[in-house]
Amino acid sequence: MKKQTILLTSAPICAAALALLFFVFGRDDTGKTAAAKTVSLTKTQSAPAVRKTAEEVQREQDESRVRSVISNMSARAQETIVINDYGEFIADLKAVLDEDSQNPKDDLSLLTLVDKTHPLPDGYAPARLIPLVKNDAFNIIRNDLSLRPEAYEALVVMGREAKKDGVTLLVSSTYRSYEYQKKVFERWVQIDGLAEAERESSRAGTSQHQTGLVIDFGSIDNTFANTRAGAWMRNHAENYGWSLSFPDGYEDATGYRWESWHFRYIGKIACAFQKKYFGDIQQFTLEFIDAWKSL
Repeated sequence: MKKQTILLTSAPICAAALALLFFVFGRDDTGKTAAAKTVSLTKTQSAPAVRKTAEEVQREQDESRVRSVISNMSARAQETIVINDYGEFIADLKAVLDEDSQNPKDDLSLLTLVDKTHPLPDGYAPARLIPLVKNDAFNIIRNDLSLRPEAYEALVVMGREAKKDGVTLLVSSTYRSYEYQKKVFERWVQIDGLAEAERESSRAGTSQHQTGLVIDFGSIDNTFANTRAGAWMRNHAENYGWSLSFPDGYEDATGYRWESWHFRYIGKIACAFQKKYFGDIQQFTLEFIDAWKSL
């Protein structure tokens, strides 16, 4: 009787064990065991996330930086700027900055923002200036004109190319010291009053002329736009690194009336960059670069 009792008692235990084994190792309708399926799910859930490369991280950071800079610019600037490919934009921006980095380190960047709210450093004067003398590339209106070497060299090349097209460029105004610009502004105040003077002249320390990178061509009035030289500059200046500072219809952005004669040297790559993304508006280009460098 003892042996029979033991067998009867063991039967339910064996059945439970078999059920447990079937639950653990039984197959589902896909042919996989439940245990295998559980292991598969566990592996899927614990798979490590794919890491971004250093280049991908840098690209995302640069794009975020570009968007941040633009978001803080004026509404008109934001409407003007067109970027279809941020990767391409950033590559072009770096090319502009690389070109500028080749210039002497003991002077201001060619891309320094100078306007009514961004004055030059106190006491600034270009480290080097080249006097303009009579030559075969362009004409000069007087003998006290000078430019930074980078601008001078670009002017010589541009002047010779203009002559090939039958156009002789007349250089009428170039570098102005702080003291000289102060006298110029005060004279305009006496002639037109302060409000009008602010629209057509710069206070000392805020003039692009003080950088030694600017030329006023021809008559220094907007009749220049209708001359052969004016038309030639409008169509070709950018090819030699020269950019119109105060275009027509942008007084709200630049602070100055249209000056068809006033060109600033910023470099060929910067001119192409300005035209490609910033509607060919120097003010917006330099504002962006200034903010980019400040971040």
